[in-house]
Amino acid sequence: MLNEKIVYYRKKNMLTQEELAYQLNVSRQTVTKWETGTIYPNIEYLTKLSNLFGVSIDYLVDDCLTLETHKIEISELACFLVKAKKATYANKTNKVNSSRKESHDYSYQENNYTYLDSFFGAENFSGQEIVYKDEKPCWSMNYYGRVIEENFNGDFLKEALLQVDEELPFRGPLFYQKGEYLYLLRIQGKIDFFQGVEEIYYQTYKVYEGFIQGGIVK
Repeated sequence: MLNEKIVYYRKKNMLTQEELAYQLNVSRQTVTKWETGTIYPNIEYLTKLSNLFGVSIDYLVDDCLTLETHKIEISELACFLVKAKKATYANKTNKVNSSRKESHDYSYQENNYTYLDSFFGAENFSGQEIVYKDEKPCWSMNYYGRVIEENFNGDFLKEALLQVDEELPFRGPLFYQKGEYLYLLRIQGKIDFFQGVEEIYYQTYKVYEGFIQGGIVK
């Protein structure tokens, strides 16, 4: 729905309601009403929103209709992904036998969904996560990561990955910090089609980087 997309793109652009309101020359209360679906922006503000978010009005509206049509399925998938990711590699649980020679595999199942994460390597690693619904593949993500400095901390990466949520059910959050370590995620797109980069910094220098891409399989 349109209100959900305004929330999504505002947060994607790292704007508060106040900052968005200021850029559009409206009140914060107006933005709140847009995001709760109490009222909807007219064509003037739709144009401003599309310019600010970097998408066309047609794309913005069509995207809303698509999400609304598949809202339950998308929500179910995002919810399942979060549960699966928190119950496997990041939590050091549900490891299963290798599906391919020297692969590291984790699996999680709930109702009619099954999740499989399979990867190779350690300091330099490559893998794929795939979700099956009713035993048919419906979503997949490919990833490649590499350690580039000796102060990399694998436990910190796992801790960051445990912060995954349904709004961004890919890797970790946009920002997570603990002590001298900082995790950052830059993502483009949404659950049906996306790509992104994750990085870990120790103090002021980068010690790890990873790349992801994926989306709906049909």
